[in-house]
Amino acid sequence: MSYVDTHCHLNFSPYHKDLEAVIARSFEAGVEKLINVGTDFPSSRESLNLAHRYGNIFATVGLHPHDARLFNDKLSLELENLARDSKVVAIGEIGLDYFRNLSTRDAQRTAFVGQLKLALKLKKPVVIHCRDAYGDVLEILDEVYLSEKNHPIGVIHSFSSSTNYLQEFLKREFYIGINGMVTYPNNQNLVAAVKLCPEDRLLIETDAPYLTPQVYRGKRNEPMHVIEVAKAVAEIKQCSLSETMHFTTNNAKALFGLE
Repeated sequence: MSYVDTHCHLNFSPYHKDLEAVIARSFEAGVEKLINVGTDFPSSRESLNLAHRYGNIFATVGLHPHDARLFNDKLSLELENLARDSKVVAIGEIGLDYFRNLSTRDAQRTAFVGQLKLALKLKKPVVIHCRDAYGDVLEILDEVYLSEKNHPIGVIHSFSSSTNYLQEFLKREFYIGINGMVTYPNNQNLVAAVKLCPEDRLLIETDAPYLTPQVYRGKRNEPMHVIEVAKAVAEIKQCSLSETMHFTTNNAKALFGLE
């Protein structure tokens, strides 16, 4: 069986000492492909460099809402130049984070809109970060992105909200990214969302090095642990692990244009 980890950050500092070993373990454990996600210009450039070193690793480029205050025309052009590379499969991680508010909400909205327009220009899907901001994310998507003809679809990364918001994103044909949080105890809302979500809209991810599945809590997360997410999804959906692997892998390939 093989899996796609649709969201990880292998260029982050926890992997600086043993990156090659982490990647090797992931592939040996059945991870077929990895989507390594940029969060600012340096990490986006590093993500693309990593993708060029490994045939089965692909990159995204974008500015995370935490650093939205850095967004300007120069940065937008720099991201665009990176994003034109064939190994860049999406614009992201972009969106809104009203939980930590490390950039002002106005700055976050400006950066989000600017990068949605970049995705439209380049016809690349979007990887959206959303925390405590689902209403505003939907409003901006409707006004700026989904109103355009032939817009690419995207994924709501690390979905953690109610089935009501799940249904809103499904109406807009977005994919739903599920990670190690689904394995945590007392997470009934997320379990209910996974149960309701159609199989053809589900993606599995790790967000490594963060959000380690329950069985490994306290340790650094790695892409190989996406298997634990798949196991949890299979249990919730009452289907086999091989079926979960099949539909989540097909969904990842469809969204990101992977062979």
